[in-house]
Amino acid sequence: MTLDSTSPWPPGYAVRPRVQAIDAELVAAFRSVPAAHASDCLGRSVGALGLAAYHGDLKLTLCGPAITVRVRPGDNLMIHVALQMAQPGDVIVIDGAGDPTQALIGGLMRTTAVARGIAGFVVDGAIRDLVEWAEGGLAAYARSHTHRGPSKDGPGEVNVPIACAGMSVAPGDLILGDADGVLCVPAAQAVALLPLVRAHAAREDKIRAGNQAGTPDPERFNALLRQKGCPV
Repeated sequence: MTLDSTSPWPPGYAVRPRVQAIDAELVAAFRSVPAAHASDCLGRSVGALGLAAYHGDLKLTLCGPAITVRVRPGDNLMIHVALQMAQPGDVIVIDGAGDPTQALIGGLMRTTAVARGIAGFVVDGAIRDLVEWAEGGLAAYARSHTHRGPSKDGPGEVNVPIACAGMSVAPGDLILGDADGVLCVPAAQAVALLPLVRAHAAREDKIRAGNQAGTPDPERFNALLRQKGCPV
């Protein structure tokens, strides 16, 4: 999609260029990172709240840079614009204000997204055509679902900072999702976060091995109790 950067957009409308803030190698490195590990390393205070996976496959993971969209509740005009702008592997993240009354995306948009190689959708709002989403292969997280379709009148904005289900998301931020949920890794923190999540995974592997062998480490918890003044 070609944008006219010389003419002003009318009030309530804006379409900004796609942001490439994270290189492809770093995105690929995060594809094996569980959302829970990233959440732990980011302080356990980030991530979407109240969204459910509608893609019917617990093993399907989501990892890609964000194309952000802010829409008027119940209107998906600018989501169509974002879908035409998005590149293969992108994640379309939608601030629909949590509105449950009209679906923002459905089966026809899913067909387009699959053809374009989009990684998935994260929708703070409703979707429809659940049977099609349940076919898998394309991640879809949303707050709810309804048969009622959207309007296409606007206004709306593409590639602006948004809030989506409690997440702050800027264009180009890294979106991670799996069976546990969805979170946003700020692009500026992604490089520093990668070694932290790898070290976190190594620690969990060690704990898991001890648990499986029947030799858990009681000192792991006794030390915490002593810090709180408990007589251990």
